[in-house]
Amino acid sequence: MEESMLKIDGVSKTYRLGQIGGTTLREELQRRRAKRRGLEDPTRKIGARSHADGEVFTALDNVSLEVKKGERVGLIGHNGAGKSTLLKLITRITAPSAGRIYLNGRVASMLEVGTGFHGELTGRENIYMNGAILGMTKKEIDAKIEDIIDFSEVRQFIDTPVKRYSSGMYVKLAFSVAAHLNSEIMIMDEVLAVGDMAFQNKCIEKMVDVSKAEGRTVLYVSHNMSTIRQLCKRVVVLSHGKVVYDGDVEEGIGVYSGMNLSGDWKIDYQRHPELRWSCGQVVRIRSVEFVNQSYFQVASSKIRMRIRWQSERHVDNVCLRVEVKKPDRTIIGTACGFGINAREDELGEEATFVLDSSGLVPGGYTSNYILFTTDSLGSNTTLDCVRGLDFELVGSDSGFIWNPVNWGHIRFPDLVLE
Repeated sequence: MEESMLKIDGVSKTYRLGQIGGTTLREELQRRRAKRRGLEDPTRKIGARSHADGEVFTALDNVSLEVKKGERVGLIGHNGAGKSTLLKLITRITAPSAGRIYLNGRVASMLEVGTGFHGELTGRENIYMNGAILGMTKKEIDAKIEDIIDFSEVRQFIDTPVKRYSSGMYVKLAFSVAAHLNSEIMIMDEVLAVGDMAFQNKCIEKMVDVSKAEGRTVLYVSHNMSTIRQLCKRVVVLSHGKVVYDGDVEEGIGVYSGMNLSGDWKIDYQRHPELRWSCGQVVRIRSVEFVNQSYFQVASSKIRMRIRWQSERHVDNVCLRVEVKKPDRTIIGTACGFGINAREDELGEEATFVLDSSGLVPGGYTSNYILFTTDSLGSNTTLDCVRGLDFELVGSDSGFIWNPVNWGHIRFPDLVLE
């Protein structure tokens, strides 16, 4: 039976909104005196929202989880889902409001850039300090320090105070320390995004290596689904403080991606200006909708979209670009429409475009719409950009079930034997 390294049993974490202790004894006494008299908090910043007494926010709600030795687990979810809060509870930075967390080993963590480093100390001194915090002797650190420095790629600056390091140098040294010092559990929270691509790949390979060779357990938080796929063998999806999925990586990414699909068949950009990337000044897309008035579209069909726009002046030869993407925003194809003449009209104009979905397999998709013009030299000028409709292709005219995880989202024409 595999050894359990981490067990989270019914953990919840709540915060009382707006209740912040005074930075000095004098401020704390002022707050308490005002509260007794029913007066406004004199220490609250001007313009800050006043929360009702007793109003609480639940960051984690009855989360239970168990991680075995050598597992590489990815934690994914939208911003505010509770990922970072969970990691802070595991690393004992803060305590849970309810439930218990059991750890079987030492934890090396990177929750923020520069966490655990002292700015006035050099890189070398910080390595020894981090090792001492983990309970290692000077002799044990001496045996590993050259490997740490080589991996970090900051040997030239290792005797320079880390307050002079760039954020990328911080991450390189911090990750190298966490990966090489003696710990049974590694926790990473989105920090690798600061490093360059080559170093990110190097870190992923290192985490896979220490997991397999040393049986080290890895918890990894990221919004980059590519690195989740590279590193993890298991995914936990959090939403509003609760675990909504725990299992296979691709299925978990599918669950997470599906949370971002709206399910709407029409978008009015006058009501949802946040979906507009840039503010079109001459021509603006007003709304888009599916003609069949449904979020669901039949696979291998012609998808008819009605687009309305408004123009401040006459513009000839306006083009429409429709970018089709997977729910994780990875672009998989583009369709263009040409020959639109945008006329000055207070009521606006509309046109229906047809998107051929015959190359796409069943599943969820999202889109973007871009209006642009092209000059005689082939240079494009963008007029307006909006996030477009989400849709799901259902049904299939093939004699077998397509596997988009292993085969991809685009289906090419069938092979012909000669």
